[in-house]
Amino acid sequence: MILNERETRNEQVISIAKQMMTAARTAPKARGEDIVETITITHEHIKQLSDAMLEVLTPDGKRRFERDGNNILKAECIVLIGTRSMNMALDCAYCGYNTCAEKKKEVPCAMNNIDVGIAIGSACATAADFRVDTRVMYSAGKIAQQLGWLKNCSSVIAIPVSASSKNPFFDRPAPKK
Repeated sequence: MILNERETRNEQVISIAKQMMTAARTAPKARGEDIVETITITHEHIKQLSDAMLEVLTPDGKRRFERDGNNILKAECIVLIGTRSMNMALDCAYCGYNTCAEKKKEVPCAMNNIDVGIAIGSACATAADFRVDTRVMYSAGKIAQQLGWLKNCSSVIAIPVSASSKNPFFDRPAPKK
């Protein structure tokens, strides 16, 4: 049997994305509450996300997420990680209020954001272990959240994944002024 890397690459990247999702799932979480949700999107869903990103305009009419919207088209898949909102009742004051009882309902619990950050770190460390290229993108995560792909989640972050000769998510052209 002869296996050509170019012919098996996409299958390998998808397998690594699955491992990234597992790493996000098993990452430590505040009070041990499992509020992290993950999915991976490919092909037509990447195109749908890109198109939606290109529709977002700044107040002066420029495409706000144009660079990232075009850049994700170079990904073989995108791992999305978010957290369901849950007040952790730790009275940590990281949200800006002294106690959880004082916090306004629409203000997210800071621990939820910390949890998603730790999950992202675990997922990206897994990707690095397999030497695939990634980039953490709030922009693609924000639009994926608006598309409703991670139900009841906030703080959604996207991690495009690629295995190419050069990381397509860095050294990107600067936004046009």
